[in-house]
Amino acid sequence: MNILRDPDIDTAPLRPHRIAIIGFGSQGRAHALNLRDGGYDVCVGLRPGRPSWEAAAAAELCVRPVAEAVRASSVVMLLVPDEAQPAVFAADVAPHLQPGSYLGFAHGFAVHYRRIVPPAGLGVFLVSPHGIGPQVRAQFAAGGGVPCLVAVQQDATGQTRRLALAYAAAIGGGRAGVFETTFREETETDLFAEQAVLCGGLTELLATAYETLTDAGYPPEMAYFACVHEVKFIVDLLHTEGLAGMRSRTSTTAQYGGLTRGPRVIGPPVRAALRTLLDEIRSGAFADEWAAESARGAPHLAELVRAETQRGIEDVGRKLRAVMQAAAARPPAH
Repeated sequence: MNILRDPDIDTAPLRPHRIAIIGFGSQGRAHALNLRDGGYDVCVGLRPGRPSWEAAAAAELCVRPVAEAVRASSVVMLLVPDEAQPAVFAADVAPHLQPGSYLGFAHGFAVHYRRIVPPAGLGVFLVSPHGIGPQVRAQFAAGGGVPCLVAVQQDATGQTRRLALAYAAAIGGGRAGVFETTFREETETDLFAEQAVLCGGLTELLATAYETLTDAGYPPEMAYFACVHEVKFIVDLLHTEGLAGMRSRTSTTAQYGGLTRGPRVIGPPVRAALRTLLDEIRSGAFADEWAAESARGAPHLAELVRAETQRGIEDVGRKLRAVMQAAAARPPAH
């Protein structure tokens, strides 16, 4: 995989363009502010009357209705949620795109699964920061950056790759590293990681381990500290030191227990389940399922979220976090 940094990237291709940031959520806010602070011509496209309009205006950004922002721009970055992108694109973006302009995404979902089929005369690119929006903004403001993935789906201008790299550098990606990939790779690996680890497998493992201890009679507070609270310290080590480095900084008892029992937790049935998840992502079955769910107003998602908030681990976690936060805010005793 090709890795580029600021000295390798020419930002000149982006300078002449007005950039429309469509959406002002987690990523939209970060992109718009980083670009603005870098001296680029930015306008945020939003539907009038939404709270995000006031937030963008309060940040002293140019704000216009979506169609107007698109008409006035030659680079359009579509940063509304995946499920909203097709409707926004059809109603307010596609009719106002000029031939030879550029259309960008931070996640390849809508394009890869053909929920959006961009017109042939555009440069279509992906700049996907490997971090949530607040991190993209905070790292940039501190003089750093979040690594970015960059891909080109179609290149009607012959300059799309150069412009995409310039955009990644402009939001801070070149300070940390820009990695070239494809829409398919970014979409499928991102979905898999969310489901198998970050937002699915990990959280379910933590909750199930907690419930195993509490069902066996251990105090909920002890179970929470053991199975949830300490995860941050392990993740921090993984982030800075890798698997082996993390392991070397734990006790030999933890090393032996983890290396002998971990494969029993993540055994053949889990491996088979992970393969099924990946197959559903690659075939488009998950995308179809999510499109149908969101079209109904996402009632099943709402029920799943409600059920999760009622698990015992959430009550204990809220209480313990409140106690620890209060203790941290208390002045030290003299």
